[in-house]
Amino acid sequence: MLSFITWTVDPAIFSFGSREIRWYGLAFAVGFAIGYWIVAKMWKKEQLPEKWLDSLFIYTILGTVIGARLGHCLFYAPEYYLANPLEIIKIWEGGLASHGGTLGIIIGTYFYSKRVTHKSMMWTFDKLVVPTGLVAAMIRLGNLMNHEVYGHPTDQSWGFRFIENLHAWRQGAEPIFSAPSHPTQLYEAGCYLITFVICLWLYFIKDAYKKEGLIFGIFMIGIFTSRFFIEFLKNDQETFEADMMLNMGQLLSIPFVILGCWSIWRALKTK
Repeated sequence: MLSFITWTVDPAIFSFGSREIRWYGLAFAVGFAIGYWIVAKMWKKEQLPEKWLDSLFIYTILGTVIGARLGHCLFYAPEYYLANPLEIIKIWEGGLASHGGTLGIIIGTYFYSKRVTHKSMMWTFDKLVVPTGLVAAMIRLGNLMNHEVYGHPTDQSWGFRFIENLHAWRQGAEPIFSAPSHPTQLYEAGCYLITFVICLWLYFIKDAYKKEGLIFGIFMIGIFTSRFFIEFLKNDQETFEADMMLNMGQLLSIPFVILGCWSIWRALKTK
């Protein structure tokens, strides 16, 4: 007899009045804190100016949050958010897109490179992407806690039964569970952690940052190739994706994989 996992974790750790402290926010914050610590080690290794590090943190936070929010609004529900622009700023109600966050970081890095370091964007990317795999994994664990972004039904014993009427359940209603489904949040988190470990090894053990763009390229391929294939197991995030051969997450992943391949080719070609 198969034994499935019934997932009944409350998304909130605790509340202050009407405000909640959620596992998602904690995972996001912990990921960034550890990421900052790792990048600080890089700064020490290369003996770089400390003020560059503080500026990088600010540009990265702003690029990630603004890009991820705008990516969700414009990639997945543009009609609604363009008609209700004030809804865009309600980030506390959820809705972040990793592809938008990536674009936001790229744009932030452009301005950071121009205004702060005056070095190439690839020089910054090779450092920035090392902890980003860990941050992405933490965010997917936050999705798990929120009972969201899970996959199609499965008869595998590791399938999760998620609460579908989460809001009503938290108000006291009886839970309505999904069919046992692929915990695609865990699949993605595992792939992202592997990418994180590889990038960490390349930087600190192999000194691969001396081949400008190599670490960045491997990161892009590792993150977005895994995302592309796991999307086949995930439920569509929006109804318009139902008739698409490849969903929005897959279509947005392809350019990043191509960018990663180009970056590796450029790094290996340059002496």
